[in-house]
Amino acid sequence: MSKKYIAEIVPLNSEVIGTKAHGKAVFIEEGDHLNIKIDMFDTPANMQHWEHFHGFPNGEIAQIATKEQDVNHDGFVDLPETEAVSGTTMVPFDNAPHHMHIPNDNYPISDDKGYFSYEINVPLNELQKKFKEVFGTDDLELDKRVIYVHGVPQDFKLPDTVAGEVGCYDTHVTLPIAVGKIVEVNEC
Repeated sequence: MSKKYIAEIVPLNSEVIGTKAHGKAVFIEEGDHLNIKIDMFDTPANMQHWEHFHGFPNGEIAQIATKEQDVNHDGFVDLPETEAVSGTTMVPFDNAPHHMHIPNDNYPISDDKGYFSYEINVPLNELQKKFKEVFGTDDLELDKRVIYVHGVPQDFKLPDTVAGEVGCYDTHVTLPIAVGKIVEVNEC
């Protein structure tokens, strides 16, 4: 029996970055695989975009961030400001989600219109094993997670108050540009 989840991905920080990134993610758990398909539109063009699901390891239901999360009132909702409602970064949507190696250069690249499509079939048992190693449970609980898409061009002027560096990757890479709540879909 398969399980299907979707997320309608809506813009975040669009008023300040000048694009209204949006799209849809579909997750299908079937047998020992998780198929992930994400289509994004109107992202900053010709650049790599990190994308992940975020959540709380204790099973609390994650919510999407809104302008309300801009606690320092600099006009940007940065990665650390999302954590209060969305939890931590959990699984990357890169070339190997089951490795759960967040900082890397293997994420989708948008075209000159800001579109990208990402699709991968992930070995579910490997992802669950790594998820348990990192978070203490092998239950992905997708219906308790949110998806984020990140990234603005390096020449985009960000205030010094924007935080969220991850390793050698700066806030241009990690700034959230879109978010969606993952919900289970019961199909007849």
